[in-house]
Amino acid sequence: MTQIELKKLTHELRLFGIHESFERRCAEAAHEGLTGAELLIRIFEDERQHRKNTVTKALETKAKFRRNALLEQWDTTQDRGLTKTKIRELATLGFWQAKKNLIIMGQTGSGKTQLSIALGRVACQMQLSVLFMPVNQFFEEALANRASGKMIQWKKKIEKHDVIILDDFGLRSYSHEEAVLLTDFLEERYQKSVHIISSQCDIEGWKTLFEDPIIADALIDRLKNPSEKIKLTGGSYREKLG
Repeated sequence: MTQIELKKLTHELRLFGIHESFERRCAEAAHEGLTGAELLIRIFEDERQHRKNTVTKALETKAKFRRNALLEQWDTTQDRGLTKTKIRELATLGFWQAKKNLIIMGQTGSGKTQLSIALGRVACQMQLSVLFMPVNQFFEEALANRASGKMIQWKKKIEKHDVIILDDFGLRSYSHEEAVLLTDFLEERYQKSVHIISSQCDIEGWKTLFEDPIIADALIDRLKNPSEKIKLTGGSYREKLG
């Protein structure tokens, strides 16, 4: 069977990773004197990587990230309280392994959303299901689905995600109904999945955002216990770029 016939066969069998790399790998095999087994290892590694990349791309689309952000593009030339060592640590998603929420605090423009999305993309690369959702959008969807009688279906749909990014927590005060909704939601996911929360407020300041102090304590407890906390410093990075 010729190379052309083999390449056609890989397409028919939907081995698209092998299909794309087949000619290059055959040339390598001839140049390097690879054995049949060594060639097979390389082309099947190509297929595995291709399938992983396809899944990652689908997960990133479903995550609904609002911008492009990659962890390796984080600017360490500006002191924002995040060292290269810490970035490498975050890239391992140790907080996910430990089932800890990640709370990212900082002023407007400090890079909270950028960091959240970058970590969300790392999670997608690790084949985890991610959802990016600003907190105000969370409440809008929750209340709309409750009003239309679709609350149970909506909750099941979003609760299944391994990582949920709740962006811009604490931009305003929250009603009693909203506080109860968020508390119930967090309880369902407690120590099963994780949340990445970005906020301009320090955790102690969250208590002032809710009408009922008892519900506030319950909600904050579910967010911060257990959790890892990052404080971005240095003011607005966006302003400095401008």
